[in-house]
Formats: sequence, structure tokens, C-alpha cells
Amino acid sequence: MSFASEFKQFIAKGNAMDLAVGVIIGAAFSKIVASIVDDLIMPIVGAVFGGFDFSNLFIALGSVPEGVALTLAEVRKAGVPVLAYGNFVTVLLNFLILALIVFIIVRQINRLKRPAPGAAPAAPPEDIVLLREIRDALRQK
Repeated sequence: MSFASEFKQFIAKGNAMDLAVGVIIGAAFSKIVASIVDDLIMPIVGAVFGGFDFSNLFIALGSVPEGVALTLAEVRKAGVPVLAYGNFVTVLLNFLILALIVFIIVRQINRLKRPAPGAAPAAPPEDIVLLREIRDALRQK
């Protein structure tokens, strides 16, 4: 079997196609979650905690040159190393929301799955059947 035909057979399998579809949908879904966090949740959290923008929170690890605005973009443009912990908080919230949504979806799918019907119990061996008959006969006396 040639390499090309093996590859074609591999791609035609359901698992590879399912994985490809899952990756594409996951990428699109992560953009939705990022928008929810950036555009809906973080402004509310910022308003509750004094109206500041989390994405602009940072700690400069070097000296900031004179005349550079103390915003994350300007400090980075000046070449100062920074710990952008505000961005980390935003990304962490993105992850937690995405994980929660995936958990809820998987939980609902598991609830919808019907339990597999159990196999019929195997017939007991003949000696067990005979012992039960003897037991039942002794009880009747």
C-alpha cells in the first residue's frame, strides 16, 4: 500500500475528521469566550473594583524612561520588561469560563446517553439448580 493511499485511508476515518471539526469549532468558540470575558465580564469586574482596566495592569521590571506614559503598551514600546499580570487575569478568566462551559456540555451529554441495557444473567449451573431444588424441598417439609 502506498503512502498516499494510506494517508487517504487515515483521513477518511471518522476519528481524524471528528478531530479536525473539533479543532475548528474550538478555535471559533474560544473567540466567543474571549469576547465574553473582554467585553462583558471584565468591564463589570473593573467597575466593581474601582473602574480600572485589568488588561493594563503590570509591574515594570526595569526603570521606565522619563516621559513614557505608564501604560502597558507604552512601557513595552520603550523596551522595559514587564510582568503583565492584568493580562494573565483576563486569560485565566477566559480559561475558567471555557472549562466551565465544556464541563456543562459534557455533563449534559452524559445525562442524555442512555444506559446500555445489561446483558441477561447467565443461567446458573446444573448443580446450583439441583441444590436450590433440594433446599426448597426441605423447606416445604
